[in-house]
Amino acid sequence: MNRMFAIVEREMRKFFRSPVLMVMSMMLPLVQLVILGNAFGGKIVGARVAVVDYDHGPQAVKVREAFAAVAVNIKTFTTIDYSDERQAREDVRTGKVDAAVIIPAQFSRRVYSQDAPKLGLVVDNSDQFTSGSLESEMQSLVDALNAPVIQPRIVNNIALQIVELYPFVAYMKYLLAGSIALAMYISVMIGGGMLYIDDKARGVHEGYLVTPITKLELVFGLNVAGAIKAVLAGISLTIIGSLMAGLGVIFNPVADLELLAMIFVTSIAFNGMMFLMMVRVDDPLVPRAMFGVLNTLLFFPSGAIYPIAAFPPWLRAIALVDPFTYAIHGFKAVLLKDGGFVAIQYDLLYLGVFGVATLLIATPLFKRTL
Repeated sequence: MNRMFAIVEREMRKFFRSPVLMVMSMMLPLVQLVILGNAFGGKIVGARVAVVDYDHGPQAVKVREAFAAVAVNIKTFTTIDYSDERQAREDVRTGKVDAAVIIPAQFSRRVYSQDAPKLGLVVDNSDQFTSGSLESEMQSLVDALNAPVIQPRIVNNIALQIVELYPFVAYMKYLLAGSIALAMYISVMIGGGMLYIDDKARGVHEGYLVTPITKLELVFGLNVAGAIKAVLAGISLTIIGSLMAGLGVIFNPVADLELLAMIFVTSIAFNGMMFLMMVRVDDPLVPRAMFGVLNTLLFFPSGAIYPIAAFPPWLRAIALVDPFTYAIHGFKAVLLKDGGFVAIQYDLLYLGVFGVATLLIATPLFKRTL
């Protein structure tokens, strides 16, 4: 044990003597949390909608008043008057405006005679998010216009009442779990995988071979040091990220214990996975080349940015075995839902088993020779 802890002490001394390495291992997740958290998940504001009014009747005025109410209140879009439908379509195609509403001739007459009145909406569906938001907002306006001024005493239509379990979750809060897991992964990748290969390239491991330290002690010493680095990164990102996102869950002692448990097993899983990948690697360029591929292969299919339910079957299969998936699910269950240990028990189990299994596989593959 003393020989193993000597390895741990050396690795940690080397880690703490490089403050730039410590900061940079957390810089990418923090930048990602701030930039992506504010760039995605927001509502469309200030979109430009062209209005071509061929009717100019009272019902067309009513439609335009509804557009003005949107521009003043929720500010989803502002309207620009056009006189020619073809020019409006061309401007949508070239990006000068985001959509165009066509109020056809005889629109008011058709409304009063209940002769299937229609409004035209031209959208640029190459941008699904903007076009979807505008379509949804326009449909809401149409539904409001269709509602009778005097409601009938007997309601014939079925209504859906939505009950939201949690307050509004901003995208920065949604992204925080992925940022914590990414910070721990980067810490393991840089502070574990890359340093391990660099030590082999510089001949540091040759010094271990002339000592009586066993292969098991050397493997566990390196992995314990790597796990400690990942735990420190996870704790730091959890505290900083929660404060930035406005989450007060870190002030709940029970939630803190749940987060510590998730950070601990996640560090074991990530470190075991990384050690298994690097145990036979000798070229220091290999982990650098693998970093981007592994980041894409492990982080994006995990549900950190987009729900797994929207993935095709082959991508769901990757998510099923990806330790990132279980780490992010567990962190979300604690940070966003306050689900307790019941909500994270299977995540803890999978990550713990995954970490131990990868470490047990990597140990016999480790070469205590030149």
